[in-house]
Amino acid sequence: MIATRKVEQPEQEIHKANILIEALPYMQSYRDKTILIKFGGSAMDDPSLVKSLMRDIVVLEAMGMKIVVVHGGGKAISKAMADAGLEARFVNGLRVTTPEAINIVEKTLSGTINPDLVEMIRQHGGSAVGIPGTSVFVGEKLLEKDAEGNPLDLGMVGQVIGCQLSRVEEALSLQLIPVISPLARELGTHQALNVNADLAAAALARELKPVKLIYISDVPGLLLDPNDKSEIVKSINRKEAFELIDKGIISGGMIPKVKSAVDALNAGVRKVHFIDGRLPHTILLEIFTPEGIGTEIVREQR
Repeated sequence: MIATRKVEQPEQEIHKANILIEALPYMQSYRDKTILIKFGGSAMDDPSLVKSLMRDIVVLEAMGMKIVVVHGGGKAISKAMADAGLEARFVNGLRVTTPEAINIVEKTLSGTINPDLVEMIRQHGGSAVGIPGTSVFVGEKLLEKDAEGNPLDLGMVGQVIGCQLSRVEEALSLQLIPVISPLARELGTHQALNVNADLAAAALARELKPVKLIYISDVPGLLLDPNDKSEIVKSINRKEAFELIDKGIISGGMIPKVKSAVDALNAGVRKVHFIDGRLPHTILLEIFTPEGIGTEIVREQR
């Protein structure tokens, strides 16, 4: 039997087609360009949102973009440490990492979270490879001081002093999405160091110089009023970012994020974005719509 249907205007289908047409300039602009995505915070707590983000990343890959992912995993590490009878302790927002803890950190990041994300990408038809951060980031121990200027012992906590790009570049040349854990190999000792994922992503961006560095976390963007999350800063330049820090509007854990973003811009990254990973399809809305969805930091305003 021949199937038939009434002739009518398929308004919903036309709307979908118009969305694709609206996104066309962005598809053309970013084809063959590198976009570095840092994913972490509470945005990793909802498995359905994580799977959705991995699917959206596959969409970007299918459109010809070169995607690099650096992931966090703080809460998973805290749980793994608790299961092992170790107490999570933080100083100045940084996890104190004992020699016993670094083994758990490394196992959780590179042995559990990283392969899980890679598998999600593959389940959606994408091509990805997990790369331990110790194969990418060269680090040294981070020396912190308390309010009186006394040194603080954070254990195996590091900062990135260089990047080895061979495995990342090889993955991109093979049209694979490199998924990288935030661990560094200490210069000299070759021991693993726990690294803040935001700072690791910024360090990699300084070397790769992607067109975009996108931080996906559990905040909607930069807020002029921390108590009013309904209004975010749409776009600021480097100078304005430091002015907001000086005024105390950008404070706490956002300060190192913003400073690392500015460092990446200084090194040649075109734009840095802060977007909320708790919203469905947040990365697609940021890249393919004129208004975007979060806050962008640019070198200079147009």
